[in-house]
Amino acid sequence: MGKVLQLFPDLDEDFQPDPLENPRNLCEIVVGDASRILLGFPNSLFQTVVTSPPYWGLRDYGVEGQIGAEMDVNVYISNLVSLFREVRRTLSPDGTLWLNIGDSYTSGGRTWRDDDAKNKGRGMSYRAPTPDGLKPKDLIGVPWRVAFALQADGWYLRSDMIWNKPNCQPESVKDRPTRSHEYVFLFSKSEKYFYDHEAVQEPAQDKNQRRKNRRSVWNINTEPYAGAHFAVYPKSLARLCVAAGSRKGDRVLDPFFGSGTTGVVCNELERQCTGIEISEEYANLARNRLLKGR
Repeated sequence: MGKVLQLFPDLDEDFQPDPLENPRNLCEIVVGDASRILLGFPNSLFQTVVTSPPYWGLRDYGVEGQIGAEMDVNVYISNLVSLFREVRRTLSPDGTLWLNIGDSYTSGGRTWRDDDAKNKGRGMSYRAPTPDGLKPKDLIGVPWRVAFALQADGWYLRSDMIWNKPNCQPESVKDRPTRSHEYVFLFSKSEKYFYDHEAVQEPAQDKNQRRKNRRSVWNINTEPYAGAHFAVYPKSLARLCVAAGSRKGDRVLDPFFGSGTTGVVCNELERQCTGIEISEEYANLARNRLLKGR
């Protein structure tokens, strides 16, 4: 199935966290290729999936078989569709998928990218060519291409959330606005599914107002994590997805575990979590982060 880096105890029915101790770890980390590891999981194991796959053409993680490094965006989309088809099999009938994904521009013929002192994960040894039908400097529209492909493969596309980043990274471009948002898509396996709307209601503005239903624009600051030289999605974002998509004690899957944000949030909310990570370096980072409880 893959190398289990760390396996923590299952959740007891009468579990109560001890505030004097580190948060209890309820996660397992499996190191390897998620597309293969998922084949070893039984049907309907997970209640929800909260994940952020590598964005196409934006990072070089230096791992053979990494998703996101395909030379053709259509191959990238196909690989994600195949992987999430297997994810859908492992979901409970009323399960959901929360997918955070960002967009990218065509490379304009460049074949590599240098490191950046302000963004250490920016350096790349490869750059994919401009996709057929597009032009240099085109915005590719990757998130919606992926969303429509998953919809065509059988997922119910239920909502698109805009993750607005008030503290977004500045850009030096002079011919377009600075990009300050990404997408979070909510998919379901079935027409009817579990969604805890009360758990993610927006707070009332004053004592005379009622709490509001969560709206589709989420204003959430990015959160740096020491030791990670790549982008990590913030706990505040993952917390909304986990809280809305699962109950206390449920199993949550993240097939692109990265630095372990989903696992940290699952520990806080008393959910069990399985994280799959192709890079042993990042899996170790996630393991250490979980042990520290942040």
